[in-house]
Amino acid sequence: MRIRRVEGSFEATADGKCAAGARGAVASAFPEATTAGIEILAQGGNAVDAACAVGLALTVCEPQASGLGGQSTGLLHFNRKTMAIDGSSRVPSLAHRSRVDPEDCQLGYRAATVPSTPATYGWLHRSYGTLDWRTVLEPAIYLARNGYRITELQNSLLVRELENFKAVESRSGARYFLKPEDTPYAPGELFRQPELADVLEHVARYGADAFYQGEIAEQIDADMRANDGFLRNDDLALIPWPIERKPLARRYRGLLVKTMPPPGSGRTLLLVLMILSNLESRFLGRRTPNRYHFLAEAFRKAFMQRLDRPFDPATYPQIREKKMLSRDFARETALTIAEEVDVQLPLEDPVGAEVGETTHFSVMDSEGNAVSMTQSIELVYGSKVAADGLGFLYNNYMMALELDNPAHPYFLRPNAVPWSSAAPTIVFRKKEPWLVLGSPGSERINSTLGQVLVRVIDGSDSIGIAVNEPRFHCSIGGTMSLEAERFDPAVVNHLRRLGYKIKEREPLSFYLGCVQAVLKRQTGPGFEAVADVRRDGTAAGLD
Repeated sequence: MRIRRVEGSFEATADGKCAAGARGAVASAFPEATTAGIEILAQGGNAVDAACAVGLALTVCEPQASGLGGQSTGLLHFNRKTMAIDGSSRVPSLAHRSRVDPEDCQLGYRAATVPSTPATYGWLHRSYGTLDWRTVLEPAIYLARNGYRITELQNSLLVRELENFKAVESRSGARYFLKPEDTPYAPGELFRQPELADVLEHVARYGADAFYQGEIAEQIDADMRANDGFLRNDDLALIPWPIERKPLARRYRGLLVKTMPPPGSGRTLLLVLMILSNLESRFLGRRTPNRYHFLAEAFRKAFMQRLDRPFDPATYPQIREKKMLSRDFARETALTIAEEVDVQLPLEDPVGAEVGETTHFSVMDSEGNAVSMTQSIELVYGSKVAADGLGFLYNNYMMALELDNPAHPYFLRPNAVPWSSAAPTIVFRKKEPWLVLGSPGSERINSTLGQVLVRVIDGSDSIGIAVNEPRFHCSIGGTMSLEAERFDPAVVNHLRRLGYKIKEREPLSFYLGCVQAVLKRQTGPGFEAVADVRRDGTAAGLD
């Protein structure tokens, strides 16, 4: 990697997708959330304060991807220590497998697990924040009370999910997120959420605990009882505080990559990188047709290993998962990549392949702290039902649990945590955080992050160029989803000849993730930040 080229070729853009700053930077999936983070940094807050402001603002202005009813996980580097923040939600105590109909796991009240996002941000701020708790919530409260403008992407997703909103008998999600006549808000229309503002105001006044104990919890309990849901006051009273875990870490081309352990999927990303480390960096840095084939096969093999080797540290804590992170295993796997599609792997995708969505943001401050945070309500607009009188959507993470095999570590049982594809990541150079990044996109998260890291580290591209590079994803079954119009036709034809099933996506595909990245320059002062052009986000720096 030529680091002077990586950092020196970065260019800030007028559209806010690429930005530079002297004293910190933020990249998130919505402009108002990015602004919230920068305002907190400008007030003297650290990266954790800014992260809390960004994450909570996103629960307001990006309700299709996350919310107070969801979960948040991340990587935190604070005071020279790196930790994984496992903010997984929990299965309600009444949700025994015998009581769960698989058809209820996607839409409606029975699809919801115990929300953990308020607890995660409350704990983060209490442990590492410096500003007043109310101060970091003020941007979210303001956005909920005064509103924000609906984007073209949000309108298109509302149109896409319209029938699902209307399919739920209570119509609670439709009541909050559609107009009175069950029509989507149009691009540019102001969308206010006064009841959500009241909830945030209550949490700002009394702390994150107040979401789980007291009047809010009682309202959730009553709402769930009225609609035959599983979630109860007792589940909320336990408060799903996050767990500090040790990040997974491996080196790639001399850089230390730290990422999310199970129940996240960072080990899949690390296996991809370790497989690719057996190929020449120069080969991966070029855009030859065969390069895409080798990347695709690395993705397929890593995804297959994750599927075959589920691991939850809370289920069997005495077992140390080593094989997937073994360099010998990665070398052996790399040697199995042939000049055509590997027919030893399934040529059909697994039933129920992951389809969830989410959001990600990245923050760095001038004190050397960094936050890489991924949060979600699982599918777009979650379970399509909202908490009555509270204004936020319930998640549908019940669909992320195993329903058939009781020996599976993520089998549906009371207090289980969902299996997640989140892989928030921090790359270190000379023991200091250099690049913070992550993406939404379910199983596409690891293929997306893998491609961006390869473009930066092997191709010596700036983070702006790497994130905006034409993107693809290859499933276990060999389906190649790609931004076909942005690829050289020779590449697409070559992949088709090798046996891949080509699925053409739009030029800047929502399906293929949305990377938010922040870099701390090593060749000079300051920060660089990029928000993926595929969605609504912006990047900003603090001068």
